[in-house]
Amino acid sequence: MNDRWFEITNVNTLDSPSIALYKQHLQFNIGHMISLVDGQTDRLMPHIKTNKMPEVMKMLLASNISNFKASTISEAEIAAEVGAKSVLIAHQLVGPKVNRFLDLSLHFPNTGFSTILDSIETAKILNEEATKKGISAHVYIDVNNGMNRSGIEVGQDLLELAAFISACASLHFMGLHVYDGHLRDIDFNQRNQKIETGLEEVSHYFETLKQENPKLKMICGGTPSFTSHLLDKSRITSPGTCVLWDLGYSEKLQEQEFRYAALVVTRIISKPTEGIITVDMGHKSVAPENPIDKRIKFLNLSDYQLLSQSEEHGVIKVSDWDQFQIGDVLYGVPYHICPTINLHDEVSVIDGGQKVDSWEISARKRKLQF
Repeated sequence: MNDRWFEITNVNTLDSPSIALYKQHLQFNIGHMISLVDGQTDRLMPHIKTNKMPEVMKMLLASNISNFKASTISEAEIAAEVGAKSVLIAHQLVGPKVNRFLDLSLHFPNTGFSTILDSIETAKILNEEATKKGISAHVYIDVNNGMNRSGIEVGQDLLELAAFISACASLHFMGLHVYDGHLRDIDFNQRNQKIETGLEEVSHYFETLKQENPKLKMICGGTPSFTSHLLDKSRITSPGTCVLWDLGYSEKLQEQEFRYAALVVTRIISKPTEGIITVDMGHKSVAPENPIDKRIKFLNLSDYQLLSQSEEHGVIKVSDWDQFQIGDVLYGVPYHICPTINLHDEVSVIDGGQKVDSWEISARKRKLQF
């Protein structure tokens, strides 16, 4: 690959800070993801939370990927609007989201919606509201296999929840959802061993369930465990970040050969003192949850240190201060692309080294129509 692949010939048409989306790399990542499951696209349920864009969804659908996972009602809505076959909202819905979810199901009858449950209390509410609307809500049980963020552990409580769901007239049990995002060892063999060990009890329970209902599915993991779960053809995989890719996973998941498809474009706006340049990339334009040295890597800058960020400024220490001019463009790979995308309204689409279009990041909004 050309070392200067990221340079945009008509970069003067891009405002900053902004996101540049490289269409050829995006298409490569989609194709590579499909190749890893040997073309069996029914084993893929990519997570929408990374890209949040209808135009990216259309590219996935055009590649014969039709089942998706989402975190929000808005993400599920954009998938349905462009023709998704099914969408799992992998969040336990509470408050107004329960009826928003049911109304979404009614409005898009050609898309199969589902959600997750980990308690009898939420199952009861969803069943009651679905009954009122005269529909059946499709649900997966969210299983906690060690991340301790959500889900229910394998044991008596899980058995009771499964039995309760089966007794609910307006709930349709679809299978199990298991997310193991806490397992991110750089060494694939170590990561894989931990993932499989953490899934032993769950897999045993799932096989027992399948004896009664062979149509049940088990949806597993995200991008970190994608290369483990794809080895077991009985599992549905849910990679998301790999569609755009980022620096964090590039460092950790070294067996995954995806390409950077989304960069932050920023410009130098000041040279306030010798050795220091300031760019218009504050923590409102790149995910700031990590330490300052784990937020972005500039591809056309060397021997530098990002010293600080405020809302609209990034202060960088450089070695050759005289070579930089106010207005110079820097291209950076975010350490965490998912929340970075969520900070922007649109992306500039780059094809053949030029900006050719703009795509709206519509699902960054918490509410669209529903």
